[in-house]
Order: sequence, then structure tokens, then C-alpha cells
Amino acid sequence: MSGIARWCFRHRYAVITAWVLALIALTVLARVVGSDYNNSFSLPGTGSTTAQQLLASTAPEQPGDSDTIVWHAGTGTVRDAAVMTRMSAALTKIGGVPEVASVVSPYGPGGTAQVSRDGRTAYAVVNFTKQPGNLDGADVARVIAAAQAAREPGLDVQLGGQAIEKFPPLSVGTKVGVLAAAIVLFIVFGSLLAALLPIITALAGAGAGLLAIAPLTHTMNVVEIAPLIAVLIGLGVGIDYALFIVTRYRRGLEAGLAPEDATVTALNTSGRTVLFAGGTVCIALLGILVLNFQFLNGLAIASALTVVATVLAAVTMLPALLGLFGRRVLSRRQRRRLPGLASTAAPQAASGAGPATPRPGAWARWADTVQRRPAVLAAIAVAVMVVLAIPLTRLHPGTSDQGHDPASSTTRQAYDLLAQGFGPGFNAPVVLAAQASSAADTAALHALETRLPHLPDVAGVQVAAATGGTTVIQLTPRTSPEDPATRGLIAALRSATIPAAERGTTLRVYVGGQSAVNVDFAAAVTAKLPWFLLAIIGLSFLLLLLAFRSLLIPATAAVMNLLAAAATFGVTTAVFQWGWGLGALGLGTPGPVEAFLPVFILPILFGLSTDYQVFLVSRMNEEWARSGDSHGAVRAGQAGTARVITAAAAIMICVFLAFSLAGRRDIAEFGVSLTIAVALDAFVLRTVLVPAVMHLSGAASWALPRWLDRRLPHLAIEPREPAQSAAAGAAPSTQPSA
Repeated sequence: MSGIARWCFRHRYAVITAWVLALIALTVLARVVGSDYNNSFSLPGTGSTTAQQLLASTAPEQPGDSDTIVWHAGTGTVRDAAVMTRMSAALTKIGGVPEVASVVSPYGPGGTAQVSRDGRTAYAVVNFTKQPGNLDGADVARVIAAAQAAREPGLDVQLGGQAIEKFPPLSVGTKVGVLAAAIVLFIVFGSLLAALLPIITALAGAGAGLLAIAPLTHTMNVVEIAPLIAVLIGLGVGIDYALFIVTRYRRGLEAGLAPEDATVTALNTSGRTVLFAGGTVCIALLGILVLNFQFLNGLAIASALTVVATVLAAVTMLPALLGLFGRRVLSRRQRRRLPGLASTAAPQAASGAGPATPRPGAWARWADTVQRRPAVLAAIAVAVMVVLAIPLTRLHPGTSDQGHDPASSTTRQAYDLLAQGFGPGFNAPVVLAAQASSAADTAALHALETRLPHLPDVAGVQVAAATGGTTVIQLTPRTSPEDPATRGLIAALRSATIPAAERGTTLRVYVGGQSAVNVDFAAAVTAKLPWFLLAIIGLSFLLLLLAFRSLLIPATAAVMNLLAAAATFGVTTAVFQWGWGLGALGLGTPGPVEAFLPVFILPILFGLSTDYQVFLVSRMNEEWARSGDSHGAVRAGQAGTARVITAAAAIMICVFLAFSLAGRRDIAEFGVSLTIAVALDAFVLRTVLVPAVMHLSGAASWALPRWLDRRLPHLAIEPREPAQSAAAGAAPSTQPSA
């Protein structure tokens, strides 16, 4: 890292220019190739996926998104001449929008099924030429405007669908999050320039990662949500990584180092920690690939790509910026206190860039409190985590739909109108794809068709003529897509009704539709989650074992991370499934927690937890190597890093919460879950539980059996500085053995 830091410092203008040119080139590339997001996903080996494949073979290929326009007549019916004239004119206008392929009106041939039984509600299907992420926003706006213009007293018109429910613009969460982060950084550093450096670096890294996602969409399936999640993660970790490096750089300047030497020291210490931290997050994210969920693979790679870009910016662009601004990253008061020109600073000043005795202050006093009462504080911290984890026992993973959008949104109102006019189950019908290859199969299929309308939870049945050997049967449940009765209907069809019809024949019937897909996906995630969790725990244990050559530190970290994960999802369950605080967030009604959320949050949570653990314990380890005093090392490490760790956590919380307020439930689940995870990690684990446990364990915290010590490779995250190494030689032992 020393060579990279020195080269970037001395060639700062070339490095900054290279970054600017790279961002321009990525922008041009992204605009030239465009994006090709794909929200479809499949679960190999499940009945819902097989049904999807059969249905795709029977229906003409639909290149774009299909959305819905719903209208409801307060008096009379939707077939009244005035209503028909008004809505037909609106649909004709919508059909003329460039990116609208067709409009299926209830007033056309075969449109009877698109009118409710009471005649007061009807809907039209708008087929677009492209997927939602590739549509021209102006064309979508024209569709919305034309539909809403048809409203009048007594005629309610609403719209639903993915193209209508556009993702919030990146600028919303980005601007709010960056502004909040800037305020926190200014409070921490007391210097506007020092506060801007982490933000500039993070924006460059996250921007590069975001622009690289567009070409990625042409090589693999990437969901539309990927840019938002990637930027959310990239900004959070990017600002944090730059914060660690700038903090170390400022400490070196205050100790009397020249700007170039302070940059080299910062990159050779905190820069290595950033590489380790970023690598940990990326490896954890890419671990999602082993689950074989195509829906998540592109999202994981896009997020990891953004983290790589932020790390690259932190170790190249940031040293160049430090070379550009030099000592001006210190406040005026700090510059006046400098010991003199850094080039002639006394040799002992260099050691100031390393661990120093914490100045008296709130965090030092808190470290003393933890040292005096470790058992009591550890018990309180564990109790807090356990209480927060209680709602996890009632977690029901699933997939929320537009029925959980805010009540004021047109998508929510369209959903409600359809449910009121056509029944709660209309928004997500269950679709059966049947293949009959003999007369006996056909007879069995007819018997099944006769029996289906009499099932307790079925409101209606529609049978389509066989196409390509496949018969499509659409069931409308009596209950909403997320109602337990709907899940029970799917289970009953698969376990009893369909097997009874297939018995003694070669008839094969597969249960599909969005509700069945959601059930299968939740079951697949639940089945694989324990193994995925075990793999992440094993990875973090191994990395911390190599980093600190201790068994107790990685073991306690694994247990604490499990506690943090349980508490995080406990709070997430209470907020989104039970509805605690949803009104304040403006996120609609309670519903299921997204089934893919644990799979994606867990690697981020464990990655960030490992980062903070490394940052905290490495400071303790340096002091332990210098003095051999375990309690003093824990206290010094906690007091010396608590301010930076809590500041970094506050920045992440600001970024994550900013995205949570954008009005999208799925984005909010990511933001709120990550906010809870970071807050618990920084303010409960790192400032209370970790130091308390290490005080209780004493020197055993650093113990490692000799036979294991000899066999493990050495991993130096932060090399000791000369002064520290010399001091370490006087210490009784740097790594006590069991």
C-alpha cells in the first residue's frame, strides 16, 4: 500500500483526471448500450417454475410490461354511455402513445370478463413495448396523464402495475443521505474540506459502480431494484472507508508528519483495513451465488461491483485528493497547534500516527465504566438484543404487492378497486398448467375441472382451450394473495386435489401464478438459509482468526453477530409485518417481510460487523502488543476508536434511512434493516458487549494453541509502525498461547 499511496500522492493530478475520464467514459457507455433489466426469476425444480414454462409456450411472447387501468362508477354502471364514451376516448389516446403496444379494453370483443358482476368496476390492460426499466419516462407519464384526465365526479380512475409504480429517483435518497452524512462529518472533523473528502470519494466510487450496472444487464439477469440497492450500499460503505483513512491521515498530520508521509501511513494502516473490509463485504455478497437464485445473482454482483469501485476510489482517488489539499483538511485551530514543519519533525512524533493515549472525554469515561462493570453491562446488552429478537419467532417471509403501497398512491387504489370489484383473490390468481396425453388423461382433467369450483377457498374457475398440448385453468381464490387461506389452497391443490386427479394416469398438473411462485420462493429461501448463514459465520470466523490469532475473539464475534442478526430481523418483523411505525414512514399497511431480504441483508450485516470488529480489535491488539496489559489494551482500543466507529455508523444510518423514506416498501425494508443492524452493531456490540466480554476474558482473549498458531498463515491487516514494533519488543508476549 505504501507504493500506491506515494504514487497517487505525487501524481495527484493524473489520478484525479483519470477518475474523471473514467466516469465520463462509463457514462457514455451506459447511455450507448442502455439497460436491460429483468425482474423475472425462476426456481429450478419447483412446480411454479414448470407451470411458468408451460404457460410461456402457450401464450404469444409479450416483450414488455403489462399494466392496468381501473375505473369505478359511483352511480350507474361502467356501461353507461357517458362512461363508455369518456373511457374509450382515454384508452384510444393511450393506445397512441409510442411505447404502448396495445390496449385491451373491456368494451371490445370478449371484454365481458373485464367488468365486475355488479357492473360498476372495469379494467383495461395496457401492454408496453418494453420492460419497466427501459421505458421512456415521458411515455409512461403520458399514459398516467391520459387516464387521470378521464376522472370526473362519480368516476374514479386509477392505475396499477410495475411501469406505473416507478422506482423513486436515485437523486431523492442520494441527496438526503449525502447531506445528512456531510453534517455528521463536519461535526466529527470540524472542517468543511475534511467533511467533503469522504463524500467526494464515495460519490465517485458509487457512481462508477452504478454506471457499470447498465452494461452488466446485457450479460445476465439484473432486477430493476439493483441500482438503488447498489448505491445505498456503495454510499454507506464508501463514506465509511474514506472516513477511516482521512481520520488516520489527520492524526498523522497532528503528530507532525509531512502530508505525503501521513498519506502513506494512513494507506498502509487504515487503507489495508479498508481493503480487508471491502473484500469481506464482496465475498459475503458473492456468497449469494451459491444459493442458485437467478433472481438475486445479478443484484449481488451489481452490489459487489459497487463496493469494489468504492474501495478503489478510497485507495487511489483519496490519496490524490489528500495530496491536493495537504494540511487544509485540518481545521485552522488544529493547524495552529501543529508541532512545526513535518519534514523536520522529531522522530518520536511519527509514533503519534499510531495508537495514542485517548484524550479525556465522554468515550474515555465510558470505556472506564465498561472496564469497571463488564458483567452487568454485558448482561444488559444481551438482554436488549434478546428482547428485540422476540418478534423473529413470528416472521412470515413472503412477497408484498401493491396492496401494501401507501393509501394515497394510485397503485394501491387500483389494487383496492380490483379487489372490491372482482374479489380479494383477483390480484393474484392461481394458475394450473395441465398436460394430458391420452383419453384417460383428458377424462381425469375434466373431472378435476368439475371439482375445482367446489373447493372451499375457490371463488371462480376459468378454463382455456388446450394450446400446444397444455390446458390452462385459472383459479380465483376467495382470499387475498397473502392470506394464510390462499397458501393453504395452494398446499391442498398440490398435496391432495391434484394427486387424486393424476392417480392412475399420465396426467400432469402444475400449480403456478404469482401466489404459487411466492410460496415456492419463501420455502426455498427458508430451506437454504441455515446453510448460507453457517457459511457466512464460518467465513467471518476464519478471517478474524487469521487477523488476530485468537480463538475467543472470532468465536464471540460469531455469537454476537448471530444476536445482532436475530435482533435486526426481530425489529424488521415488528415494523413491516406487525406495522409498528409504518404510518410514520408512510409505507402503507403491514404485510410479509420480503423472502429475499434475509439472504441479502445477512452478508452485508456480517461484512460490516467484521469491518467494525477489525477496526476496534486491531487498536486493542496494537496496545496489547505494546504493553501486554489486556485490560488497558481493551480500554485504550475502545476509547480510541469509539468516536470514529459511532460516527461511521451515524453516517450509514443517515444514508440508509434517507433511502427508506423514498416511499417504496421493498427499498424501505432494505434501508430500515440495515439501519437497525448498523445501530445495534455500533452502539450495543462495539461500544458495550465486545469490550465487556474482552474485559471478562482478560488475557485469554488473545490465546491461541501453539499447534494451531504454527499451522495458520500470517495475515497482517495493519503493519506495525516502527515505534510500535520497538515497543512491542519489550512486551512480555504479543500472542499468548494456551
